[in-house]
Amino acid sequence: MTTNRPGLRTGTLPTGIWILGFGSLFMDVSSEMIHGLLPILMTSVLGASMLTVGIIEGVAEATAAVTKVFSGALSDWLGRRKLLLVLGYGLAACTKPVFPLANSIGWVLGARFVDRVGKGIRGAPRDALVADIAPAALRGAAYGLRQALDSVGAFTGPLLAVLLMLWWANDIRAVMWVAVVPAFIAVTLLALYLREPRHEQDSDGTRTPVSLADARHLPRRYWLVVLLGAVFTLARFSEAFLVLRANDVGLGIAYVPLIMIAMNVVYAAGAYPAGRAADHLRSRTLLLLGLLVLVAADGVLAAAATPLEAFAGAALWGLHMALTQGLLSMLVAETAPAALRGTGFGIFNLVSGGALLLASVIAGGLWSLLGPATTFLAGAAFAAIAAIGLIVHAIRGDRGTRPAGQD
Repeated sequence: MTTNRPGLRTGTLPTGIWILGFGSLFMDVSSEMIHGLLPILMTSVLGASMLTVGIIEGVAEATAAVTKVFSGALSDWLGRRKLLLVLGYGLAACTKPVFPLANSIGWVLGARFVDRVGKGIRGAPRDALVADIAPAALRGAAYGLRQALDSVGAFTGPLLAVLLMLWWANDIRAVMWVAVVPAFIAVTLLALYLREPRHEQDSDGTRTPVSLADARHLPRRYWLVVLLGAVFTLARFSEAFLVLRANDVGLGIAYVPLIMIAMNVVYAAGAYPAGRAADHLRSRTLLLLGLLVLVAADGVLAAAATPLEAFAGAALWGLHMALTQGLLSMLVAETAPAALRGTGFGIFNLVSGGALLLASVIAGGLWSLLGPATTFLAGAAFAAIAAIGLIVHAIRGDRGTRPAGQD
């Protein structure tokens, strides 16, 4: 499908990977400045219940997942991914001013919905574009680098939020206004500097209409990766509950975003090395390690009685993300045919988003009925069951989930 790649390179990876990474970085600075404070805005200022938070977060992520299916298929049909990428980032940037203006949960739900539509539009084309640009032998590193830069933004945003909250005496809305700026920087960077490789058209110059029926051409090993991604997501609910747990064990409102910093510092530090490792080591080994780390994270968070223990749990959560997220993206890229790569990422994210919706609603319900400890213990139990299933799968010797050269 791809006939050439941009020639400029930084180190061993194409420059386009770095531009995609920095675009993610600036958008995440914006998003995490807001999302690090949004659970507190919803519960303390707007009076939302924990179940409501779980529903809003789950619906938001499920919306992104559904949108990714259509944007991924559309990017395959158009043969151009940058247009949808910039459109998605632009739509998300335009929602950022709504959060500091919100005076009811309805405003927050609406803004989160549209923001996640933007995420959905850009997600699958961006992930497919990474595979289009990066050499096959460096895809693990490429996904790891993009995820690492994304995570740098994800801890820089909460850090700025903490500093501004202290400077402005806990004025949540003022901090959220500052978050508007990096969102538009991300859009400008991608629109002006990202070069997309050219793609071949069909031999007769026509394009086949967009149809999700093309999913039948996706191989069995791809669907096993989709199932694996759903299982991992069911074991890990929205990070909003990390913020709420930190506040629950005594972390002051001004310092609550620090919990996201703890998670994302570890995520950023581990994502690129994990991606490089995925180019050389067995996939199953890294996935199993990621599940075991998630069990440990949930256990620490369930038992946490002080902010320090909550930080330790968040750090382990970040390590889990570093070990698994880039690897799962690499497995999708390796198992989906190049002509259906956008569709493949879209379906993968749809199923994972549905799993996240279910996990977040269950987490919110458990928190409301039985308390935070039970919520995290349930997550640990599901992660442990998933790890046992992965071990049993390995013992049976079924290697259908691996791409060529991987286990």
